[in-house]
Amino acid sequence: MSDWDFLHEMHERGYSADDIALAAGLGYAPWEEIYLTRQWIECELRDQTPDLPKSLKPREPFKSRDGFPFSVIEQAEILQDLVDCAERHFRNTGRYLQMWGELGEIYAEVRFGLRRHGTHHAGSDGTIGSKLVEVKTISPEKASDQVIVKSQGAFEQLLIVRINENFEFTGKLINRNELADSGGRFLRARMMSPNGLR
Repeated sequence: MSDWDFLHEMHERGYSADDIALAAGLGYAPWEEIYLTRQWIECELRDQTPDLPKSLKPREPFKSRDGFPFSVIEQAEILQDLVDCAERHFRNTGRYLQMWGELGEIYAEVRFGLRRHGTHHAGSDGTIGSKLVEVKTISPEKASDQVIVKSQGAFEQLLIVRINENFEFTGKLINRNELADSGGRFLRARMMSPNGLR
């Protein structure tokens, strides 16, 4: 069976051409999705106090990725500098700099003690304590209601980082066993509006 046979099956099941095109772009069928609603994510982050980069204090000194970073204190300063630059750019142009994933991972290093793997490491972004962690960053410009996580990933925890339009950061670690897995190729978080409508 081909990796793309699901497109024929979608046609046979009566999916629209737009739904089939979307699935082709994503590379998987709708029945391989696992949904986390916007309500669920908002509920998980509700009690988390937003962090301003200027107020972040590193958890503890550490080294990862072949001895990098040399200083987590400097990482905190770099995060602050990057956010200052991103804010200035947005005020000047009305456009966001596309560096959300990196900002989310630096925040995770400073706030949660993430020890990142080297570049191009498949399966997870790093470790917190002894657990493998995948970091997913939700930006203020996220137009899609989808957050996709590969189910084959070797992570034990998912760290959701949300950056709002004021460049405030909120994050929460979620154990993988809290995410249902239907056996598909992806764990998928689909954010819906609080009233449940897409």
